[in-house]
Amino acid sequence: MSDERLQKILAQWGIASRRLAEQMIVAGRVRVNGNIVRLGEKANPDRDLIQVDGVPVKPTDRPAKVYLLINKPAGVVSTCSDPRSRSKVLDLLPPQLRSGKGIHPVGRLDADSTGALLLTNDGKLTFCLTHPRHSIAKTYQVWVSGDPPEPILEAWRQGIILSGRKTLPAKVKVLDRARDQTLLEVILSEGRNRQIRRTAEQLGYPVVRLHRTAIGPIQLQRPGSPILPPGCCRPLEDAEIIYLWNLVNLTSISVPVNSQEHSI
Repeated sequence: MSDERLQKILAQWGIASRRLAEQMIVAGRVRVNGNIVRLGEKANPDRDLIQVDGVPVKPTDRPAKVYLLINKPAGVVSTCSDPRSRSKVLDLLPPQLRSGKGIHPVGRLDADSTGALLLTNDGKLTFCLTHPRHSIAKTYQVWVSGDPPEPILEAWRQGIILSGRKTLPAKVKVLDRARDQTLLEVILSEGRNRQIRRTAEQLGYPVVRLHRTAIGPIQLQRPGSPILPPGCCRPLEDAEIIYLWNLVNLTSISVPVNSQEHSI
């Protein structure tokens, strides 16, 4: 094996996502042959002793690949750590998956938002899926205040200027109307920070509730099955994993850790 950047090695071994691995390196938690490394340094796992928090890490110690879909409840943050000690999505996993597996969220959902979120310990896939080069359509049910007329919905579909840059076209349709709220289905192919909430606010119809129902073809409710309850997770099916790998033009396919659904 040739020398590779340490954050890439740690991600491939399932220690952390590449972004988190970079943070670990910057924090001085990673050593190579006894020396604290800097971001950008390389190593050879076949030749060098790599340690994280003083613990040697070997490729043979790499845990089996895990690919999960979780239905995130409101009030839970989609990060691996939180300085405010809020509940995290990793806290919802079964005990055997909470530590030592390198599982982390793929992207984020706001703490107040609910619904579909991918979790994996496949750092290479996470890096590819979160890279701007790759886009995966995400489907949301969005309750907004008021009754937005068709011109407002069309403006949303065409894209608006957020932070000096126009959003990509979106699919927006009305699912239901109440006296003071409207339920919309919104499908986005980009994921800018709080994009739906900021767009709705700018258009004058603030979000009351936001729920993600699907990530590409990966749905909280599979055909013929009940909806995945809040706080529960399920392994991805083989076809769903293959879809993700094909999306980012990767070739390695791994099967889910098991076929059981889990809940808190």
